[in-house]
Amino acid sequence: MQIFSGLFKKKTTPLDMKKYLIVGLGNVGLEYENTRHNVGFQILDRLAEKNELLWETKKLAQHTTVQKKGRQFLLIKPTTFMNRSGKAVRHWALKENIALENILVLTDELHLPFGTIRLKAKGSPAGHNGLKDIESQLNTPNYARLRFGIGQEKKAFDQVKFVLDPWDINEQEALPERLDLCTEALISFGLQGIQNTMNQFNRK
Repeated sequence: MQIFSGLFKKKTTPLDMKKYLIVGLGNVGLEYENTRHNVGFQILDRLAEKNELLWETKKLAQHTTVQKKGRQFLLIKPTTFMNRSGKAVRHWALKENIALENILVLTDELHLPFGTIRLKAKGSPAGHNGLKDIESQLNTPNYARLRFGIGQEKKAFDQVKFVLDPWDINEQEALPERLDLCTEALISFGLQGIQNTMNQFNRK
């Protein structure tokens, strides 16, 4: 059982191994709502819509929960900006006594083709400011992440502008099916574990 280095030393409540923290990364505000960089939010919004869930804003995040086969999935969308996402992850994991291996972060990935899904049990931030802050707050890179490809074929372009731009028409048409696949993957993470989920969804 993995826990964050030093974070649970003073806690006496046992970790709840049937509880999962699913973190969608994005920026708050209407101007960011349908942008590529906010796909983590969009995945959770899709799951909430399918399950008729209501969001509630509390400390550092909008949150809601969904139950699946005896597992509880706590979904959060940090209300900090992207580069301070780790504060919300740390707060809710500690508050809900969630183990490190039961955390999954949903994020965009510029270096994958659009709609490609890649799950990993751990890894480097690869320049992503949200992942950098989460690693800093958890004191470890050993947390699971689902990367959603937003990349394109052009070799020279303004990356900052590209990730903060809205989806183009073709992407918008294909997006619902890819978001649905991500919602299936995050539930699989809780029910089947990261390795089985990687085997099933990384080929899609």
